[in-house]
Amino acid sequence: MESDKTLFEIYRERSYDKKYRVVYFTELNEHNKEQEINRALAGDSFYEGFLRNYRKEEAKAIINQFLQRLNNGEQVDPAELDTALAEYMP
Repeated sequence: MESDKTLFEIYRERSYDKKYRVVYFTELNEHNKEQEINRALAGDSFYEGFLRNYRKEEAKAIINQFLQRLNNGEQVDPAELDTALAEYMP
């Protein structure tokens, strides 16, 4: 179904430790929604998209691997994410 997807964004914090982070917008609840959205909006967007909810945990593991690479200083082209996540995106 079209509604069975999760919106996410990978962003880099502008302050603090300038780490890359991911936020899964459609998984936020009332307790953390405002804070997480504000953190993402204050950062520099690197990549965004939707994941199919089917096999989403596999896609999240791939995203986490990319976050580790980025946070270790490796240069990553967003096209690499396109390729790695292609089967998980609607």
